[in-house]
Amino acid sequence: MIRFTEMLLEDKGGKNLHLEHLEDEIINYGVDGGRAAINFLRSLRDMLAGNSRSSVNMTVKWDGAPAIFAGTDPEDDKFFVAKKSVFNVSPKLYKTNAEIDADLSGDLNAKFKVALAEFSKLGINGVLQGDLMYTDLDNNVIDGKKYYTFQPNTIVYAVPVDSDLGKIMKTSKIGVVWHTTYTGNALQDMKASFGVNIKGLNKPSSVWMDDATYKDASGTATFNSKETEQVTSILSQTGKTFQRINGPMLRKFIQLQESFTGTLAGASLKTYNNSKVRVGEKISNPKLHAKGYESWVEQSIQKQIDKAKSAKGKDKYKNIQKEYVREVKKHTNNLTQIITFQNLLVDAKMQIVKKLNSVKGLTDTFIKTSNGFKVTNPEGYVAIDRVSGGAVKLVDRMEFSFNNFTAIKAWDK
Repeated sequence: MIRFTEMLLEDKGGKNLHLEHLEDEIINYGVDGGRAAINFLRSLRDMLAGNSRSSVNMTVKWDGAPAIFAGTDPEDDKFFVAKKSVFNVSPKLYKTNAEIDADLSGDLNAKFKVALAEFSKLGINGVLQGDLMYTDLDNNVIDGKKYYTFQPNTIVYAVPVDSDLGKIMKTSKIGVVWHTTYTGNALQDMKASFGVNIKGLNKPSSVWMDDATYKDASGTATFNSKETEQVTSILSQTGKTFQRINGPMLRKFIQLQESFTGTLAGASLKTYNNSKVRVGEKISNPKLHAKGYESWVEQSIQKQIDKAKSAKGKDKYKNIQKEYVREVKKHTNNLTQIITFQNLLVDAKMQIVKKLNSVKGLTDTFIKTSNGFKVTNPEGYVAIDRVSGGAVKLVDRMEFSFNNFTAIKAWDK
């Protein structure tokens, strides 16, 4: 049987272009994904309990934007920066300011020009992927304290002006957090490995960079025996619930989900779940939530019926609606068990995330509201399998995802 984390990498052709929430892996990969999610959490529990033989590493998930790639093009040995299209069949690589001007405008144009000029000084071998954090720093006073701040996306990162890090950032022209290394003889054939060895890079004062590794300088991110027992108890319940899930029915449900494409994409379970996150509503009643999914599918397809101009078009979607609702109803009982399983995974995950959040990060983190700044936790963490190099993200969806949908973003300023 293929390892879960290998599935994660193979799914994207070895490219780190998208990370999934740990609790969604049962919907992505069925029984194998569910079993591996439990094993991932067991490894994380062992890591926090002080077991040095734990099979996972941890990195911080920075809320940067845009994703940026930098390195040397194997075809001509020229340095480039790029967006996610770097691995397309016809990749867009920016090797000159003229190429940036031809493709990008406004703020993005300016950011990539700074990136091209500054990252070329780093001596990158191969290709690195990171999150761009800033090309300009703002000055803000928060709770009477002077900060340099930057907000690439949802979270506002704040560094005290008089701190060592603040002094370093003041002299920089750009900030980036590198998290993935790519190697290979051609861009399309490159394979990703999570993690970047920034010690091997040049360090000009014009570039501030970090490698995203979770750093527990205080040594306090460790479970005591009671906390370990709590997570173990939740995982025990998770395993029992997992045994009640009907595997063949789950496979059919995943096939059903995969058919929700194009105009029907809004009918998927993930979209339904995200609709709850957007309003800060926790899924506390799995049976009710599973039943509600029947109505969600019906209403989603009803939107297409209402949009259709002709009677023929309306009839087409009415038939689709009838078939899908009938099919979804077959899965309601099994879906109740799946959602119960996901909730237990989230309970165990949150015990781990809260412990990781208890350690002071590199910067202070806030979200911007209409009333000023509000303290928030980091976006989340990425758990990486040491053997295969695959990864999943651990995010407090009720905090960060809700903030992501509702907070004042960088482009709203």
